[in-house]
Amino acid sequence: MTAPRAGSAAAEHASAGAAAELAPRARLWPALSAVYRAQLSRARVARIPLLFVATFQSVGIMVLMRGVVESGPGEAARAVVAGSSVLVVAFVALNLLAQYFGQLRASGGLDHYATLPVPPAAVVLGAAGAYASFTVPGVLVTAVIGSWLFQLPMGGLWVLVAVVPLAGAALAGLGAALGLLAPRQELATLCGQLGMSAALLLGVLPAGPMPQLLQWARDLLPSTYGVEALAEAFKPSPNWAQVAFDLGICAAVGVVALMLATWAYRRAASR
Repeated sequence: MTAPRAGSAAAEHASAGAAAELAPRARLWPALSAVYRAQLSRARVARIPLLFVATFQSVGIMVLMRGVVESGPGEAARAVVAGSSVLVVAFVALNLLAQYFGQLRASGGLDHYATLPVPPAAVVLGAAGAYASFTVPGVLVTAVIGSWLFQLPMGGLWVLVAVVPLAGAALAGLGAALGLLAPRQELATLCGQLGMSAALLLGVLPAGPMPQLLQWARDLLPSTYGVEALAEAFKPSPNWAQVAFDLGICAAVGVVALMLATWAYRRAASR
């Protein structure tokens, strides 16, 4: 009777060991697609009022600036419209994403993601992509209204197809990193709002009259190169090589910002 019991116990132990094995980690792209759809669905319900506020804010800035900036394809008018359009992306992708990840870290929500067989990059990229995609209607409305208000040519608005995802990736990566690295949720909210204020003050005004120190700060802002590309596209005869160069820098900054956000996510999830 002892041998059958020993054999049965060994079989049960082997069965329990097999059941305890974890499922393999999901591949990056399927996991990224799942996180993106989930975040986009969540943002569609919760962020529509805030998107309206972001668009209304940018349009209001252009209306105020119209009183001091002449219409036509001058440097100031192009800077105001391009900066106000990208400001919608900064409000959602930088400010709100910093608040989201700060809240997620403070509430222990990162522990839930850490238990899932999902690569850290998929979580960061999925959330960043969803928040950046959510800004498309507001950016388009702002750019069209600004072009009409300042009498700018609309033939180059197709550049928004590249400006929104590239500037959105750069700003969303920065927002996610701020939210994940901030030691407290309140500081994450403050950093997000300060970043959006920097995009407002340094992006809407033309760079020429700025002091040198502010010009250096403007060059460090991820959204600057998206603003420059869109402003160049508003010229009657744009320099498309310059547009491509600015978009290339914006893409490189976006890659660095998303890598920083992924590292910050791993660091926050392991604590």
